[in-house]
Amino acid sequence: MFSKTCIVISGPTAAGKTRLSLQLAEYFNTDIISADSRQCFRELNIGVARPPASDLKRIKHYFISSHSIHEEMNAGIFEAYALQSVSEIFERRDVAVMAGGTGLYIKAFCTGMDDMPGIKDSVRQWVRQQYKEQGISWLQEMLHQHDPVFCDKGEMQNPHRMMRALEVVLSTGKSVLAMHSLPQKQRAFSIIHIGVELPRKEIYQNINQRVDDMMNDGLLEEATALYPCRELNALQTVGYSELFDYIEGKYTLQEAVDAIKKNTRHYAKRQLTWFKRDNSIHWFAPGEVKKIIDFIEERTNTGR
Repeated sequence: MFSKTCIVISGPTAAGKTRLSLQLAEYFNTDIISADSRQCFRELNIGVARPPASDLKRIKHYFISSHSIHEEMNAGIFEAYALQSVSEIFERRDVAVMAGGTGLYIKAFCTGMDDMPGIKDSVRQWVRQQYKEQGISWLQEMLHQHDPVFCDKGEMQNPHRMMRALEVVLSTGKSVLAMHSLPQKQRAFSIIHIGVELPRKEIYQNINQRVDDMMNDGLLEEATALYPCRELNALQTVGYSELFDYIEGKYTLQEAVDAIKKNTRHYAKRQLTWFKRDNSIHWFAPGEVKKIIDFIEERTNTGR
């Protein structure tokens, strides 16, 4: 039995992962590694629901404001970063906490990433230029033609993931999802994977309220400041893309806000579908903190 344990908290957006991670980190007197593919960018704040500064000051967080939107970020880079971070935590603590909703990043940390093939520069440039000119509908049509596996199981509303999938299949003839099916890597520590979920209606209410709060907190101003960088991969994401469309006159402001809510709800549904496929996840309601702690302590050497 391993002497070190990482508690991984996953689930759909607005289900209560952040609050639970803070409660567990406080109980086990440890640090948190974020598994959110956008909170790592220091230029993004309101639109990525970054934890309040008071919480970041109280409990050390890794992978929040750790990178720039001008840097490349992917699951392989996250895997290396997170393994280094958890190693640092284990030098001082027996337990670490990871929390986030980016399923591919969590998979990379828990079971490893397969070696991804090289992408031809000509293919990458062509895909990105076509997307820029024709939009997400073109990506969807191309993936339907060339990678039906990704169409069935991948994130078909995420342009960054879709472009990556199309680049891989055009360069190799294989689905990017086929690269995720090799034997799992073994970690030198235990992983207890906790999932948190709420009734769908409650999650949707939380999402709608969160978007309204973000707008009141200045999300439009944040998006306006980032508009010159809108072509970067880091900004091809819900909450910014819709406001960029508003800035360009494609939406009214209310239409943009409604689109953010709708696209976030769709994203939450895809997250839940992804995580529900993982049989290693133990599901709880986010408020069942004592029950979760008891469950963790039954499976570790941390019982008190």
